[in-house]
Amino acid sequence: MPNNFFQFEADFVNSLRCIPMQVRMKLDTCGVKLKLSHWNQFTQQERQALVEMPCTTAEEIPAYEQYLQQLVVEHTRTPASTLTIDPHPPWMDTTTIPSSIQTKAQELGVSITPSQWQSLTCAQRFALIKLSRPSHENKNFLPALQEFGLL
Repeated sequence: MPNNFFQFEADFVNSLRCIPMQVRMKLDTCGVKLKLSHWNQFTQQERQALVEMPCTTAEEIPAYEQYLQQLVVEHTRTPASTLTIDPHPPWMDTTTIPSSIQTKAQELGVSITPSQWQSLTCAQRFALIKLSRPSHENKNFLPALQEFGLL
């Protein structure tokens, strides 16, 4: 899925000054906690490579993680910390809408149905999960709902 950016990311994807959702999904998939300070030390070409490099199969996931950690060490001399990889991440579950999403949607007067949740792509479900977290800056939750046809 090369350059499969969301519209709500349009204000920063050209410069890649923030970590785009598709890369954040890869980080969760390969178990690396990449900080924005790490990302900002990478060159534009390195960021683009992380966007374009696949991270879905049993072969791609460790290769992505190895490349990413190599970049972090090259720029910071210390590897990024690791995350536990969820063998059944919530964005892969088409039957259960996470409560964080339901709560955030209800705050906006929106209700997401199970059939709507099922119709979303994994990347869209991932984005909504990330955007509905209490610790996240949630200004893009509503634009994401609009972009994904949930309003």
